[in-house]
Amino acid sequence: MVNGFDPSNMSALDPATQDMVARRQALLGPAYRLMYAHPVEISRAKGTRLWDKAGNEYLDAYNNVVSVGHCHPRVVEAVHEQMQTLCTHTRYLQDGILDFADEIVPTFGDPIRHIMFTCTGSEANDLALRIAMHHTGRKGIVITSEAYTGNSFLTAGLSPSLGKKSPLGEWVRRIPAPDSYRMTPAEIAATMIRQLKYEIEELERRGEGLAAFIADSLFSSDGIYADPTDILGPIAEVVRAAGGVMIADEVQAGFGRSGDRLWGFQRHGLQPDIVTMGKPMGNGFPVAAVAVAPHVIERFGNEMRYFNTFGGNTVAIAAARATFDVLISEALQENAARIGRMIQDGIREIAKSDGRIGDVRGAGLYIGVEFVKDQATKAPDSATALAVVDGLRQRRVLISATGYHANTLKIRPPLVFSAADADRLLTTLAETLKAV
Repeated sequence: MVNGFDPSNMSALDPATQDMVARRQALLGPAYRLMYAHPVEISRAKGTRLWDKAGNEYLDAYNNVVSVGHCHPRVVEAVHEQMQTLCTHTRYLQDGILDFADEIVPTFGDPIRHIMFTCTGSEANDLALRIAMHHTGRKGIVITSEAYTGNSFLTAGLSPSLGKKSPLGEWVRRIPAPDSYRMTPAEIAATMIRQLKYEIEELERRGEGLAAFIADSLFSSDGIYADPTDILGPIAEVVRAAGGVMIADEVQAGFGRSGDRLWGFQRHGLQPDIVTMGKPMGNGFPVAAVAVAPHVIERFGNEMRYFNTFGGNTVAIAAARATFDVLISEALQENAARIGRMIQDGIREIAKSDGRIGDVRGAGLYIGVEFVKDQATKAPDSATALAVVDGLRQRRVLISATGYHANTLKIRPPLVFSAADADRLLTTLAETLKAV
């Protein structure tokens, strides 16, 4: 795992941490992973800050799950009040779920008209793919090279970022990521579309056919490629011509994170057939959703049925409504644009005197900083990137890394990140680079 703790380095930990890690391994088993060379034990949080058991404060520049900040009082109050009143499923009539649907569905634009609720982004993507397969009568799915769509059986089968030992489905095909650092804008679209057409032909040749193309419009796991924004529109034309469905995965790119648009796909001028949401929707409460066009859901809805005991329950909807209200009322999309520009400008200033930084890219509060061994060859430098992540962690600023070579810093803080937070991040990054 990128930026994961190596259990063979237990001897480097203090005795108390060693005991906790050993207990964790014994009770939770080997599949769980810890972040950072020296794991962090978090006891409480507020806004953009985390505190460990000893009271040490950390700046959280990584967590998009708590999109409007850790323990936001309005979300906490809404969940608490609803939990005291009623917690039940969607098979009873309720106003809350309808009021929220009325509020959020229009933000997607045509042709989206319906929304269905799940607990997680993995479930949302799983459901979206089932709908696409049922609608088209085909199985084939095309993704980008290092995509991550979830950890259900279906979505893990189209999540190459889980690692080489995590098998992809036989019906899955990959196309290159839009590497804006190594290709010109014209090359990116042409290369992706050429490979997409080839993979569609291969799927048809093998009797699978194309059910859907699914993409996160910030290409987060591929290395964070926010630009150019003329890629997904032409891809959608090819996908639909082949009878497939266009799925916009907004689990990471949505809810105002890109700054210039509420939804990442809108930056590309795309009108998807299905939109999926997850992590940031309930500010830490497990709620997610699939928004879908009527013509895509019609057959599935008539021939199947969907029910989820916890998806869209009254407490989940209370969390989602409060989170969305905070996002709008506190102008956090605008904040993401302003603070994101400040961070990118600051890192570019640092890069002027540090040749290890090959590229700075992103949109709003989703920023990638790619490290290279040599700017002429652009050879990836994962060792330096991971050393910087660990150096920041030692200085109590938390980020991670992403991309095939794990050589790109992933800066993805809560949307309430302030100018003071950005200054602390930049100052600490500069200190860390001098020490690495």
